[in-house]
Amino acid sequence: MMAIKSHHCCFSFIFLLLPLLLQLHSVKGDLQLNYYAQSCPNAEEIIKQQVIKLYNKHGNTAVSWVRNLFHDCMVKSCDASLLLETVNGIESEQKSDRSFGMRNFKYVKTIKDALEQECPRTVSCADIVSLSARDGIVLLGGPRIEMKTGRKDSKRSYLSEVENIIPNHNDSMELVLSRFQSIGIDTQGIVALLGAHSVGRVHCVNLVHRLYPTVDPTLDPDHAEYLKGRCPTPDPDPEAVLYSRNDRETPMILDNTYYKNLLKHKGLLVIDQQLTSDPTTSPFVEKMAADNGYFHDQFARAVLLLSENNPLTGDEGEVRKDCRYVNSE
Repeated sequence: MMAIKSHHCCFSFIFLLLPLLLQLHSVKGDLQLNYYAQSCPNAEEIIKQQVIKLYNKHGNTAVSWVRNLFHDCMVKSCDASLLLETVNGIESEQKSDRSFGMRNFKYVKTIKDALEQECPRTVSCADIVSLSARDGIVLLGGPRIEMKTGRKDSKRSYLSEVENIIPNHNDSMELVLSRFQSIGIDTQGIVALLGAHSVGRVHCVNLVHRLYPTVDPTLDPDHAEYLKGRCPTPDPDPEAVLYSRNDRETPMILDNTYYKNLLKHKGLLVIDQQLTSDPTTSPFVEKMAADNGYFHDQFARAVLLLSENNPLTGDEGEVRKDCRYVNSE
């Protein structure tokens, strides 16, 4: 009788444990902190040091890493599909008009080569995209963000879908909000993400429609004259280096000067200025303009959500040897 009770107790215990065991199995392939702790313990430090070295040589790389994260993770998944070049039937997402002005892709290879030397075929290009953005944000004076890793790389690109997913600079605020909300980012997170426009620059191609033939009435007149000096023709050459900084005061610091400028009608892009006129976003613009810490907190939260958008994990993707091409075997 005691033996029967003992077996019954054992089976009951296993039955109670079963949901927990199944839960643990289901999250096994999910992203996790320190994913490379065993397989490549120095992976995150290697990425960080390479990002710092590149920043010291080419300061604009830090801005590129942030933009890479946005363009990669918005389209389907954080899977490094953005980095694939046009070859063997694959058409690169970099060919899209939405990718206009993106650069420094060649330096992703610098980071990847350093990782391959330490831990061959271990660290994914998708994790490089996310972690380089994280480290670039710090170099730009932004917040430190704890990111999970374990993303895998896609085996295809999504050029045909880029323009249906990545908002354009002159899209309506309603459309921009819906695109971001579709991946789980709320309104204040969206306003914070657009604060990335605090750094970098805008090519005149994307500005002149606000200057010619007449100046956009929502643009500060004195600022419009400055922009005309930067963009003296209504038909600028896309290949020429004709641009204006998003923020003339702290152009390479990720701070709330961007929002202060919006309140002064000095936003460069249509989408920037719409943040102040839309009743759903304007309260957050005012709050971020008044509190840089609040901006950083919301920016960190939104970047984290973006970096975890629908990642490929486990056997869903691969770890590319070269971020520009899918593996041949």
